[in-house]
Amino acid sequence: MRSKLVSFLAIFLMVISVKAQTLYLIGDSTMADKKNPDENPEHGWGQMLSELMNDEIKIENHAVNGRSSKSFIGEGRWKTVYDKLKPGDFVIIQFGHNDQKIKSPDRFTHPFTEYRYNLEKYVKETREKGATPILMSSIVRRNFNEQGTLVDTHGEYPLVVRMVAKDLDVPFIDMQWLTEQLEVKFGAEESADLHLHFEPGEVAYYPDGKSDNTHLSEKGATLVAILALQEIAKKDLPLKKYIKESTLKKEIL
Repeated sequence: MRSKLVSFLAIFLMVISVKAQTLYLIGDSTMADKKNPDENPEHGWGQMLSELMNDEIKIENHAVNGRSSKSFIGEGRWKTVYDKLKPGDFVIIQFGHNDQKIKSPDRFTHPFTEYRYNLEKYVKETREKGATPILMSSIVRRNFNEQGTLVDTHGEYPLVVRMVAKDLDVPFIDMQWLTEQLEVKFGAEESADLHLHFEPGEVAYYPDGKSDNTHLSEKGATLVAILALQEIAKKDLPLKKYIKESTLKKEIL
């Protein structure tokens, strides 16, 4: 009787582990988890997802500061994710910020060649494991000119993401467009609250002050995460069922 019970429990646990799906995030600092979140004002939008999604899915954020589509592969970080992938999992792919670093050969990629090839690699290998890839364009930088117009800083990279998504029939979330709308809604001045702007002595974590228009504050990261999830829901992607109803009801734009 005891052996039958043990066998039943083993099978039950096996079934649960097979059904439990994981959402993997691969990308750069704008998505990454930040250390000391209670003290550090900087947050990646990926680290906010656990508060906005239900506990029926596991979230593994593998995004790392400073990584490009190239260095993420070169450092073996993609292999770590690839080896763990199983059918039914999801992979959100968002690179571009550091692929632009032309003075850093270990990270720089030409948009229409190596960058495209790397995105295709992520997509194809995710599908090989029976998981679902989701491509995202980079979030915009807060870059308003003197007239108050938000100026693009990413050049051709977001276009390539769109091209890969179309050619390989991959779900695509246009974070460039969503965050452009967000920055413009807040305006040239108030959009500073979405990022890291502090006077010397204002925040203990940055005793000398901070002026950063790329990375996100907790407020900015939360709003960007909500926008991403709401767009996933609008497109009726399978990941939708893991998003909290309260997240979908929030009015951002």
